[in-house]
Amino acid sequence: KELELAMIDGKADIAVHSLKDLPTDLPRDFKISAVLEREDPRDVFISNKYKSLLNLPKQATIGTNSLRRKAFILRMFPLIKVIPLRGNLETRISKLDQGLYDGIILAAAGLKRLNLTDRISSFIGISDCLPAPGQGTIAIEILSQRKDLDLLLKPINHIETNTEIRAERSLSKELFGNCQLPLAAFATLSDNIIRMRGMVASVDGKKIAYADMNGKAENPEILGKTVARELNIQGAQSIILESLKL
Repeated sequence: KELELAMIDGKADIAVHSLKDLPTDLPRDFKISAVLEREDPRDVFISNKYKSLLNLPKQATIGTNSLRRKAFILRMFPLIKVIPLRGNLETRISKLDQGLYDGIILAAAGLKRLNLTDRISSFIGISDCLPAPGQGTIAIEILSQRKDLDLLLKPINHIETNTEIRAERSLSKELFGNCQLPLAAFATLSDNIIRMRGMVASVDGKKIAYADMNGKAENPEILGKTVARELNIQGAQSIILESLKL
């Protein structure tokens, strides 16, 4: 909101965001003008004691502030203790180094951009922990009326990534999702076909709605909505409402 006010007041021309943190319902006066090529969308495990999640003792403590990641961890390792982890990336790693956690889960993209890949103990596969919608993507937001900026930014808009995130954000919007819900969506474009995987999970990992569908690249939003409908058939809305009560 602060960045949008800066654009309204003429103090800034553009706002640069981590797309997964940007609401799907932007105010009418704003638009995403461009997205950069997606960085690694995977989550990673970081620990000073263990190489991977599989090496953790049964009642280890894991830090994350993501309900999606919490659901993934508890689905696979129900005895692990998941503890909230807040702050920027450096703060979160510092808390690990202070011995407050046996391990933490972060996004690979942030660590790569800050040249901190040496801290990664292991990567978590996409099929094991589906990413959040837009994860790994940088988005550039502008005022909708700024046609000049739209034209200026067009050369850096990565078409493939843009198509993929449109499908992911369409699913998220249809399910009223945000980065605070246990909602995952990941689209990949190949030969003009989008493969879209979506998942909603209860925070304890015991209830899951999952869909894997294909659609045409020309209609990414339609595919997102179709996958969302399939998730709803499997009870996604009731799972989301459960998580909102926590």
